[in-house]
Amino acid sequence: MWALVINPVSGQGKGTTIGTYVAGFLSQRSIDYTIVTGNSSIALTDHLQIFIDKNPDCEGVIAVGGDGLLHIILQKVVPAQIPFTIIPAGTGNDFVRTLGWDLEDIDQQLECVTTTRPTSIDLGLVDGEWFGAILSTGFDSVVNEKANTMQWPKGPMKYNAAIAIELPRFKPRHYEITLDDRTMSTEAMLIAVANGRSYGGGMLVCPNASISDGYFDVMVLHPVSKIEFLKVFPKVFAGTHVTHPAVEIVRSKTVRIESKAVAYADGERIGQLPVVAECINSAVQTWVA
Repeated sequence: MWALVINPVSGQGKGTTIGTYVAGFLSQRSIDYTIVTGNSSIALTDHLQIFIDKNPDCEGVIAVGGDGLLHIILQKVVPAQIPFTIIPAGTGNDFVRTLGWDLEDIDQQLECVTTTRPTSIDLGLVDGEWFGAILSTGFDSVVNEKANTMQWPKGPMKYNAAIAIELPRFKPRHYEITLDDRTMSTEAMLIAVANGRSYGGGMLVCPNASISDGYFDVMVLHPVSKIEFLKVFPKVFAGTHVTHPAVEIVRSKTVRIESKAVAYADGERIGQLPVVAECINSAVQTWVA
C-alpha cells in the first residue's frame, strides 16, 4: 500500500491535475494506493498521520506538490521511517531538483520509485523541524515575509514584486554564527544553510552541497551595494556567484545563528533567530535520479 498525498492548491491547481495523472499511472500498473489530501495544510497533515497510524508498514509516500508539501511530509515520514518521493507540482520544486529528477518527466521518476529500492539521504533538523533543501535568513527571509502578506500578483511574480519593494530599504544585519570548529561574528545580507543545492526555483546558492556527506554548506553573503547585489543576483541561477569576493562558503555539521531576524526552511517560516540546525546523515530514504 502506498500513500498518494496530493496538495490540491500546489502550483495554482497543478497539484490536482498531476495528482490525477499519478493516480492513473499507479492504477494502470495495479499498484495499491490510498489518496490522502485536505483543504488546508492542517487537514492534510492530520489525514496523513491517520494513514500512517493505520498503515505503519506501507511501501512509501508519493507526494504531489511543492516544497511546502515536502515540509509537511518530512515531519511525518522521518519518525515513521517510511520512504517517500515528491512529484513536482509546486512553484519552486527545489527538493526535486536536488534529487536530480527531470521536472518535465515524472514517468521516469514514478517508474524508478515503483520498481527500485530507495536510498538514504541527509536532512537538516532545525529546532525540532526537518528540512530537505535550505535553511536561510537575511534578505530572502525578508522577501518571504513580504510576499506572504501580498494578495497580488500570484505565483513566482509575487516574489519578484517583493524583491522590488524590499531591496531599496534593506540593510545588512549583524550575525553570530557558531560552526563545528569556530564562531563567525559578521555583517551579512544573506545566510543559507544548505543540505540541498538550490532554493527559490533553481537558484544554486550552494552548488556543491551534497545530500549524502553529513555536512551543510553554509553560504554567507557579506555586505555589498544594492547595485552590486543586482549584478551578482542573476549569477546565482548558474552557481557562479561563489567566486565573488563577498561570498563565503564553509562546511559544518551543526550551525547556530543569532541575530534580530527571521529564518525560513524549504520556504516555510521557522521563526525568529536564534536557531540551531544539525545535518543528520542518512535521516530518511527516497529515490535519487
